[in-house]
Amino acid sequence: MDYLYATIMGLVQGLTEFLPISSSAHLRITSDLLGIGDPGAAFTAIIQIGTELAVLIYFWKDIWQILTHWYRSMPWVGEGHLPSSDPHVRLGWMIIVGSIPIGVLGLLLEKWIDTTFRNLWITVFMLAFFGALLGLADGWSKREKTLDKMTWGQAIAYGGAQALALIPGVSRSGGTITAGRLMGFKRPDAARYSFLLAMPAVFASGLYKVAKVLSGPTVGEIQWGPTLLATVVCFVVGYAVIVWFLKLISTKSFMPFVWYRLGLAAVVSVLLLTGVLHANAIGV
Repeated sequence: MDYLYATIMGLVQGLTEFLPISSSAHLRITSDLLGIGDPGAAFTAIIQIGTELAVLIYFWKDIWQILTHWYRSMPWVGEGHLPSSDPHVRLGWMIIVGSIPIGVLGLLLEKWIDTTFRNLWITVFMLAFFGALLGLADGWSKREKTLDKMTWGQAIAYGGAQALALIPGVSRSGGTITAGRLMGFKRPDAARYSFLLAMPAVFASGLYKVAKVLSGPTVGEIQWGPTLLATVVCFVVGYAVIVWFLKLISTKSFMPFVWYRLGLAAVVSVLLLTGVLHANAIGV
């Protein structure tokens, strides 16, 4: 992968990571159309660190409050100790609990994630099915719940929805936002928790892949220059998308993204049937 392709892949990742349309599916489709082969789960996991850095900066005040309040709730803290009922403390624990499913399944299903799940026919099905589910959830759900009303069961349900995004086509934000809407959370609250919940999983996944590559025999297979460039592009573009997306959903529904997912699934199906795209990744 050269620097031009890396820039394109970084743009695709940055544009699609926070939208409910599946960034991993777009990376997989784009790489095949460009003829550079599937960049692999390791490349995807590493460049996602760039988009999560954008989340870290955009939500810095929220994250700092959650971290400091959560620490002050620990039993060894004396003066200034906060109760577990504090909203920021509860949210911190909710993020921890919600991160467990994807961490466990990510390790158990790692080989499938790197191979079988990247088949484009699976991606087509996931794009269409979860697109339709998002439309139903957004149109039929109640809209009164805020994050301070979240229960432990709902946090686990959010986490389970995020874990489904291990399969390209589901979408990390799409899965968690759909779950949030089905449980009756407002659009901005569902999206905000989706962004915050993604941070531990994405950072852990990216750093795990980096450590695995550096310590394994495949260390030479990662082209670090293009990968780092793609990560920087992800950060810049991702930050702009966060600002735009949160403003959009404060007044608009998710239906444009639903129609986009269904349309993309149809287009990819045609390209697969005509041989333009390959169901299984071509050689890297």
